Amino acid sequence: MPPIFSADDFGLTVSVNEAVERAHLEGVLGQASLMVAAPAAEDAVRRAKTLPNLKTGLHLVLVDGDSRLGHQLLPTITGPDGRFSTDQAALGVRYFFSPAARRELRAEIRAQFAAYTATGLTLHHADAHKHMHLHPTVARMMIEVGREYGLTRIRVPAEPPAIMARCGEKITAGDRALHAWSRVLRRQAKQAGLATTDHVFGLKWSGHMTEEKVRNLLQHLPEGTAEIYFHPATYRDDALTRLMPGYEHEAELAALLALRKATFCEQKVAKTLY
Repeated sequence: MPPIFSADDFGLTVSVNEAVERAHLEGVLGQASLMVAAPAAEDAVRRAKTLPNLKTGLHLVLVDGDSRLGHQLLPTITGPDGRFSTDQAALGVRYFFSPAARRELRAEIRAQFAAYTATGLTLHHADAHKHMHLHPTVARMMIEVGREYGLTRIRVPAEPPAIMARCGEKITAGDRALHAWSRVLRRQAKQAGLATTDHVFGLKWSGHMTEEKVRNLLQHLPEGTAEIYFHPATYRDDALTRLMPGYEHEAELAALLALRKATFCEQKVAKTLY
């Protein structure tokens, strides 16, 4: 079964939105995850409504990004600017131990699902910025609230270390631990009756899913269903440079476009030969 090619951060900037649209029309991109509180969310929704074959879902932002409800309603978990901290570990501790933080967390999750529903787009899936839903408390609330809004599938970021090793990567204890920890989320999804893919790729090479890397990966894909996610953009604007200084957004778009061209050429050759 061919992998699913997806894009995160839809709505973050116009350059990201342009890349999602182009990668879908001219490349292999099949789905995208929308940040409903991001600066270019309205532009993303407008584009998505002209792309009936693009499957869209919610990219839940609960770390390093804009909240939907703002600081006045989320004083425990956001800064004065209404943004979530970049300190993922500290936020995770707060979400786990603080009753006030958990109340605000549930309210924000509900607000983001409600905002997505208000767009009129079909909710194909949900995932979370920086995979914050690997946190069991976040996952539980995401699943409980999401099901009220028709959620049927989520991403379980389980990137097999053995496959990445075959791709030439040095595997760390952290890689193995993260893969093992993803089983908690998979169990939560299964108990809730939510669909997931067997594997997800893009963690080890996050921001660096170049054509060379992806072609290498495609030669080593394991059996089962797989999602390969990207962070494409048509150009690196000020926001992307500030938020993700080391990412190769333009190269990731190029990879999505090149894969489509290669597939098209292979199909033409096959028709000619057979």
